[in-house]
Amino acid sequence: QVQLVEPGGGLVQPGGSLRLSCAASGSIANANFMAWYRQPPGKQRELVASLTNRGITNYADSVKGRFTISRDNAKNMVNLQMNSLKPEDTGVYLCNVVQFVHGYWGQGTQVTVSS
Repeated sequence: QVQLVEPGGGLVQPGGSLRLSCAASGSIANANFMAWYRQPPGKQRELVASLTNRGITNYADSVKGRFTISRDNAKNMVNLQMNSLKPEDTGVYLCNVVQFVHGYWGQGTQVTVSS
């Protein structure tokens, strides 16, 4: 059983940057799929960025060129670098890891982009 914790959220001004980290309680070296989702206020959860074990990345159109997903196997972490943040990026961000046949979710962290 792997538990995921996502510190790193907070309040940031438009145009600013924020780095989210998803820390796993155990090894995720065999994870075949890792992703960040977000749930804006009053809206459905949406996929923001994903990364496969072959290094293939996928981004929502709204974040392409601004967000970067990466993994750190040595630290059992999945990161999301967010640049040029916009108010519409506001929401609860959740980390998702699929390893073998098991899927794991973090509890989510709030990101608010506002002046």
